Amino acid sequence: MSLSNTQYKKKYQEIEYILATNEKKGYLYLKRLFDIILSLVGILVLFPLFLMISICIKLEDRKGPVLFSQTRIGKNERPFTMFKFRSMVSNAEELLEGLLEQNETTGAMFKMKQDPRVTRVGSFIRKTSIDELPQLLNVLKGDMSLVGPRPPLKREVDIYTSYQKQRLLVKPGCTGLWQISGRSNIGFEEMVELDLKYIMERNFFKDIIIIIRTLLLVFNNKGAY
Repeated sequence: MSLSNTQYKKKYQEIEYILATNEKKGYLYLKRLFDIILSLVGILVLFPLFLMISICIKLEDRKGPVLFSQTRIGKNERPFTMFKFRSMVSNAEELLEGLLEQNETTGAMFKMKQDPRVTRVGSFIRKTSIDELPQLLNVLKGDMSLVGPRPPLKREVDIYTSYQKQRLLVKPGCTGLWQISGRSNIGFEEMVELDLKYIMERNFFKDIIIIIRTLLLVFNNKGAY
């Protein structure tokens, strides 16, 4: 998004004002309590699925770990370790440099529909978003929330503008407006706008709606790759 200095300053001040005045402690406490309860329940209920996916990942590629851990940038640009089920070959990061020219999205993200690094098991768990489930551990730890902007990589944040960095003013989430609005079919600039819209309008009711819509989208993998 291209903004003049005056427009940027106005919108930045608007977001800062909303965070300072409209972030009621009751909402933040309720959001955290909800995160703890749902992440605990999710981990316990989904444990058999976690075990089955772990076995499938190891059977296809025994070299790499079951969980893929990666440093992401969270609230106020604080780094943390995010967990996912490994959906790529064990040397995926080494192969990334040779694929950057084939990036199919805009801005600071990398997305590729036919990414050769993705395994057969990985393709399935990505399309169904099962690969994201270990992030319930991040929610339980407090690094993430169930709903919020997706946590970016450091190399992405390094080229953010000051305007784009505003999406880091709140705790990142497992799902958000980006995921329920098109996910990989949406470019980086539009994702930023959706994140800022969420930050300015977020409340407990809207968080519940986003979670429900996310669960419905699990049965429709459109936009996931």
